[in-house]
Amino acid sequence: MNIPLAYRTDFDEFCVRIRSDQKADLIGGVIYMASPENLHTNRLAKLLIMLMDGVIEAHASGEFFYSRVAFRLDEENAPEPDLAFVRTARLGILHEGYVGGAPDLAIEIVSPDSVERDYVTKRDLYARFGVEEYWIIDPLEERVTLYRLGSGRKYRSIRPQGKRYVSRVLPGWALDPTWLWQDPLPSATTLLPELLGDEK
Repeated sequence: MNIPLAYRTDFDEFCVRIRSDQKADLIGGVIYMASPENLHTNRLAKLLIMLMDGVIEAHASGEFFYSRVAFRLDEENAPEPDLAFVRTARLGILHEGYVGGAPDLAIEIVSPDSVERDYVTKRDLYARFGVEEYWIIDPLEERVTLYRLGSGRKYRSIRPQGKRYVSRVLPGWALDPTWLWQDPLPSATTLLPELLGDEK
């Protein structure tokens, strides 16, 4: 399970303590270590990675990050979203080893031990630091939640357009939740043409 390390720390110590092959979040000065993914979560993450990467490449809209990339929000907060996107205009925040600011879009895949952190702690953190869209993919409840930042840096929940949740931040990015709960999962090569239309 995810294990919070007991004492408070800062970003510099976080970088020293967490190896490049480990996934962890620094939230409120506390390090949360991620447990190994189960097979379904791993396959789901792989599908989302391939879809998002294909959409971003087709639209040349920015840069895509996944898993073990830390977004340094301040000295005590540096989450590592499961997937994240930064627009081209903001790529100046990229540094060797970390991203010096919030992503424009973040996606978290819920695991049994991350429910409260994904739905509450990270939602509040991402809103406070201006993450424009926050997507929660919950295979436990077979549910997608899309939050979009509104006035006062408060998130509002966005309904799907037809069957799909559609991004305003990342051109071409949309998800039909039924794609995500199939067994076996559909292939990215099948779904990408649906997202890209005539763009390949």
